[in-house]
Amino acid sequence: MSEQPLDHAIFEADIHGKAMNIQYLRRILAWMKPHARLAALSIALVLFASVLAVLLPVIIGRVVIDTVIMNNPGSGLPDFGMNYLTETLSQASGWMNITVACVIYGVFTVICHFSYHFHRVTFARTVLYSLRDMRKDLFAHMEHRPSSFYDKVAVGRVMTRITNDVQALFELLMGVGMLIGEFVPFFIALFIMLAIDVELTGWLLLALPIFAVVTYFFRQATRRVYRLIRNTVSQLNQNLQENLSGMQVVQLSNREDRNLKVYTAINKTNRRQEINAIYLETSYGAFMDNMVNMALAVILWVGGGSVLQESITLGSVILFSQFVDMFIRPIRVLGQQYNVLFRAMASAERIFQALDWHEQVREPEHPVTLPRRIQGKLEFRNLSFGYEPDQPVLRNVSVTINPGEKLAVVGPTGSGKSTLIRLLGRFYDFPDGTLFLDDIDLNHIPSSEVRRRIGVVLQDFHIFSGSVLDNIVLGNPNIGREKAIEAARLVHADSFIENLPDKYDSHLVERGQNLSQGQRQLLAFARVLAADPEILVLDEATASIDTETEQLIQAALQKLMQNRTSILIAHRLQTIQEADKILVLKHGEVKEFGSHEALMALGGIYHTLNELQFQDVSLKSS
Repeated sequence: MSEQPLDHAIFEADIHGKAMNIQYLRRILAWMKPHARLAALSIALVLFASVLAVLLPVIIGRVVIDTVIMNNPGSGLPDFGMNYLTETLSQASGWMNITVACVIYGVFTVICHFSYHFHRVTFARTVLYSLRDMRKDLFAHMEHRPSSFYDKVAVGRVMTRITNDVQALFELLMGVGMLIGEFVPFFIALFIMLAIDVELTGWLLLALPIFAVVTYFFRQATRRVYRLIRNTVSQLNQNLQENLSGMQVVQLSNREDRNLKVYTAINKTNRRQEINAIYLETSYGAFMDNMVNMALAVILWVGGGSVLQESITLGSVILFSQFVDMFIRPIRVLGQQYNVLFRAMASAERIFQALDWHEQVREPEHPVTLPRRIQGKLEFRNLSFGYEPDQPVLRNVSVTINPGEKLAVVGPTGSGKSTLIRLLGRFYDFPDGTLFLDDIDLNHIPSSEVRRRIGVVLQDFHIFSGSVLDNIVLGNPNIGREKAIEAARLVHADSFIENLPDKYDSHLVERGQNLSQGQRQLLAFARVLAADPEILVLDEATASIDTETEQLIQAALQKLMQNRTSILIAHRLQTIQEADKILVLKHGEVKEFGSHEALMALGGIYHTLNELQFQDVSLKSS
C-alpha cells in the first residue's frame, strides 16, 4: 500500500503561497538544465546589452559634453575607453569627433536593442521548453494515479495544475528574466558612478531604501486586494458555470431575475476591488515618478555645486542624471513582478504538491510473467473490499469461473457488481490471496499486463476526439487497419461507419457527440474486440442500445465469447439466461449462484428479479 497519507482535501484547499520559496525555484531549475546552453546564451546577451546600455550615457556625458563641447575631458575621471575609441575612429575616417561620437552612439543603440531582443527571445524559448517538459512530466504523473485518487479529487483541480498553474510559472520565469535585464545594468552603472564620484553616488543611494520601503508596504496592500480579486473572479466563474449548465432548470423555475441579482452583487464586489487595485497602482506609479524627479533635483543640487567648484565635470553630472532611471527602474519592475511572483509561488506549490503525490496501485516486487495466451480462469476467494476502510462494499465473495464460461452478475443497485469489475481491472488495491487469474494471485501480476488480457466495455465509456479508426485502435501497435475494420464489422458498427462522410477516417468530436448513444456503444464494442483479449467484461454494455440493435450484436457476441471467459453485468433477460452461471449479489454478499434454471427453481432473489423484469417487458410490449 502507498505510504502517502491520503489527505485528498489538500487538493481542494486554497493555496496562497509565499512571496519567495527558494526550494521551489531550485526544483523548477531542474527542468531548465537540459536547455542550459540556450539559457547561457540568453545571459550572455543580457550582459552584453547591459554593458552597452551603460556606455551610452558615458558617450553623451564624458565624450560629447566633457571632451568635444566643453573641451574638458576631466583628468583622472574614467571614460572606459570611449574617448580613445572616438579619437581613433575620427583619425581613421577623417570625420569630426562629434560625428564619430554620434555614429558610435547610434551603432551601440541598435546593437543594444537587438541584444535585449534576442535575450528575451532566447530566454522565452528556454522557459517554454522547460515548462513543456514540466507539463509533460506532470501529465504523465497524473495519468498513473489510481482510480481511488480521482474518486476523491475533482478533475478540474488537476486540470488547473497542468494548465493554469504551469502558465503562471511561465509568467514567473519571464519576470525573473526581466529582473535580470534590469539589475545587471543597475550594478554596472553603480560601479561607473562610484568610479566617477563617490559623494554624489552616496546621495543617490540614500533614495534606494525609501523606494524599497514604499514598494514593500504598497505590495502588502495590493497583495490583499489581488487576493480578494481572485476570490471574486472565482465566485463569478462558479456562479456563471452553475447557471449556464443548469439553464433549463433556471428557465423552468423563472429564476432569471433572481440569478441576475446574485451575479450582479458578486460582480459589484469584484468591480470595487478592481478599482481599489487601479487606485493603488496609479498612486504607486505617481509616487515613483515624483521620487525620480526628487533624485534628479538632488543630483543637480549636489552635482551643480561640485561643477562650480570644478571637482566634477558637467558631463559627469549629466551622466549621473541619466543613470537615475537605471537605479529606480529595477525597484519599480520588482514591485510590478511581486504579485506575479506571489501568484506563481502558489502555483508552484500546487504543481509540486501534485508531483509529490505518489498514491498508486500496488505493483508486485517480483512480478509473474504470463504466457502469450492465458486460459482465462478467474477465482474470487473470500474477497472483501471497501472504498473506505469502515464501509465494506464486498463481503467474503467466493466464486470460480472456469475458462470459456460466461458468468452473469445481477443484483440491485449498490450490491457491488461494478466493484468486482474494477478490482478485476486492478484499479484498486485488495488483499493478497483473494483474486486469482489462472491460479496466479492477481496482485503478483503487473497491472498493465492484467489490463492487456481483459477487455472491458463499461456502461460509461469514453470516446476520444479523433478519427473513428483511432478510437478503435487506441494507439495499439498490434491492431492494424484491417483488424480494426473486421472488429467493427463483427459488432455491426460498420453499418453506420460506412455512412459517415470519410468512413473510418471521419473525425469524431470530444466524447463522440456527433454520434448517437447506440453508435458510441457499438464503437466501444469494436474497440475491445479489436484488442483480442482472453477475458471479456461487459458492464451493462447493452443498456444504451435499442432492442433491434441489440439483436444485431447478439450473434456476434456469442461467436466472440467462444473460448473466452466472459463476465456480463446486465439486466436484459436474454443476456442473463444464456450465461453458464449467474451470480446474485445483495449488499456485497453472494446470495445465490448457479444456472438460470437452478435459480429459478430456487424461487429466491433471482426468481423475483426475473419476474419483475418479465412484467416490465410485457408492459412495454403491450
